[in-house]
Formats: sequence, structure tokens, C-alpha cells
Amino acid sequence: MELFAVPNLPEIREGDDLAAMIDERVHLRADDVVVVASTVVSKAEGRVFDLDDFPASERAEAVADRLAEIADEEKDPRFAQAVIDESTELLMEAPFLLTATHFGHIGVNAGIDRSNVPDGDLLLLPERPSDSAERIREGLAADRVVVSDTCGRPFRHGQRGVAIGWAGMPASRDWRGERDRDGREMGVTVQNVIDELAAAANLVAGEGDGGTPVVVVRDWEFGDHDGSDNHFREVEGDFVRQALREWTFDE
Repeated sequence: MELFAVPNLPEIREGDDLAAMIDERVHLRADDVVVVASTVVSKAEGRVFDLDDFPASERAEAVADRLAEIADEEKDPRFAQAVIDESTELLMEAPFLLTATHFGHIGVNAGIDRSNVPDGDLLLLPERPSDSAERIREGLAADRVVVSDTCGRPFRHGQRGVAIGWAGMPASRDWRGERDRDGREMGVTVQNVIDELAAAANLVAGEGDGGTPVVVVRDWEFGDHDGSDNHFREVEGDFVRQALREWTFDE
């Protein structure tokens, strides 16, 4: 398997044709996987906003006040309002905001970014990342596209690349019913391949001001496995989410 960044992409602005910009900079093959950072997808889709676009409600004021007290630093209630607006649920309101987005992703601050936003204060995640992936895929020679983001995960330090949208391939491959090296039948292994591709691509794309938000994964095969588009856990089977609903932060 080979991974390489698409070179010389400019600063992306609202209305830019990402697929065309990628296609003119790299010769793609049909079996490539193109991993696109959500930041450039959001910029192309006009998801850049100012804090003044989110006048704070009483709830946002209360959330910001509590976070400010915990952190001993001022918190802008307009940012809290943006997080509330982009979320279906606040799983944690302290000591930070852990939220479920409208498309099912769980992360801190609804994935809202405040860095690398030259034309505004906030960069929101794409509204429907899998639809975004499909639109990009339609303009490329490659058949598979993943939209990625970086976020922290429970029980791990630091951030890593994760998939928030995908098109042209299943989200996971199912090894259940297949045999291991000792001939035992596997009963639980479902491999989330879009997350693994996003994490691998993030190693190449990097962070900060590197300016390489699109990575091509070449010579990777899904293999002869059953596939599934299950990616975000259903609430009924997400016991961690259920536990968080009953948990409160004790200062």
C-alpha cells in the first residue's frame, strides 16, 4: 500500500470545485481511495462563520459560565451556542463539551475548528459528510472517497484521523465466519476500514500549516469480505453514551 499527498492545493474558498482541483494535480486510478480533510470540504461548502452569527441563548451563557469557572479563563458563550446548534445532544457539559452531531459523529465541541480559518472565526463540519464524499467522488477518476477529521477518542491520549463521511465503499469489512490461522471461526471481528484509512492518511497530511489536506491511498484492496455501512454506533447499543447521560462532573 502506498500513500501520498496531493501537492500544491491552494487555500480553499467557498464554491471551489474540490474534485476538479484534485484531479488536475494528480493522476488517479479507479481503485484509489482519496481521503479529503473535512476542513477543505467545509471551506468549499461555505461552512465558515463568525461568532456573531451565533447569538447566545440563556443555556449557552450558563454552559460558558460553568466552563469558564472550571478553566479559570473566559469562555465565549457564542461559541457554546455554535456547539449547541451543531449538536443533537450534549453528552458532557463539563469539564468540556462532548457532543453528538446531526450526522452521528461524537466529538468535542461538535468538531468546530478555530484554527486555519482565514475568512472567519469558526469552521463547522460539513452538514452531511457522506453526501460531500459522494459529490467529490462523482468528479474524480477514483471510485472511493473518505472525508476525515481529527479528534481524540476515549482511553487514548492525543488526536488521530477518523472518518466522518465516505462514498464508493463500505465503512467496514466483516471477518465473522472466516477462519484464523489456527482454523478457529471468528465471531466478533468487524474492521472499521474507513477509520483506519483516515488515520493512515493523517500521518501523511499532517497537522498545522502543512497545507496537504488530500491524500491518495493506492494499492489497498477491500478484499473478499462482507461489508457494512455501520459506522456510528446506534444509541441503543452504545453503553458508553448511555453511561455518560447519567454522569456528572464533580469539581
